[in-house]
Formats: sequence, structure tokens, C-alpha cells
Amino acid sequence: MAAKAQDFTAIFKDMTGAFPVDTKAMEEQFKNQTALAEKMSAVAIDAAGKSAELSAKWTKDTLAKIEAMSKAKAEPADYAKAMTDFASASAESAAEHMSAFAEIAKKVQTQTMELVLAAGKDMSEEMTAAAKKATDEVTAAAKKATAAAK
Repeated sequence: MAAKAQDFTAIFKDMTGAFPVDTKAMEEQFKNQTALAEKMSAVAIDAAGKSAELSAKWTKDTLAKIEAMSKAKAEPADYAKAMTDFASASAESAAEHMSAFAEIAKKVQTQTMELVLAAGKDMSEEMTAAAKKATDEVTAAAKKATAAAK
């Protein structure tokens, strides 16, 4: 006599049927993650654009100052004055532009924190709702199994 192998397919089907997976919740989570990534990308792209504009402006300003400094002078002392003026203007310009870069970075940090906090709040609410739904479904399945066993 050959031993009959137990059919585990039916057992697994019954078990997974008792604990259904909510694919809608997974789809919503995916949508939320892609929306957050899109917003974070927009913040980074905006900051990169502003930084590029600021760098280009700084370069143009510096080139204009170099052009003024490089013009022929009537007296040798005028060259020294032109170099001093250039150095002074460059230091002032550097301070202004570095401050502007810091403002861009500060704005990025603020926007990023706002997005992360909003996403965390949304995620917490979704997880609470999903946990409640899962608890209700498991409780109903357990009651059903208990009633069937009696």
C-alpha cells in the first residue's frame, strides 16, 4: 500500500484566505512614496537651478571686475589701487554670494523637513488605519474559525 501524500495546496489556500492581503493599501503606499519622491526632486531641482543662476551671476560680476582691473593705467600707482579695489570688491562679493548660497540651503532644509514631517504624519495615519483593518479582519477570521470548530 502506498501512503497518500497530504495536499498542502488546500491548506495554504485556506490559510491565506483567512488572512487576506489588501493590495489597495499597498498601491496607496506606492503612490504616496512616488508623490513624496516627486516633491523632494522638485525641491532639489529648484535649489540646483537657483545655485546655478547665482554661480553664473557671481562669475559675470567677477569677470566685469577683472575687465576693469586689466585696463591700461596712466600711473604705476593706479595698478596697485586697481588690484586693491578688485580684492576688496571680490571679498565683498564673495560674502554676499556665500550668504545667498546659505539662504538657498536653508530653504531646501526647511522644505525637506516640511515634506518629511507631512509624509510621516500621513504614513502614521495610514498605518493606524491599516492596523485597525487588519485587526478587525483577523478577529473576524478567528471568530469564524472558532464558530466552525464548535
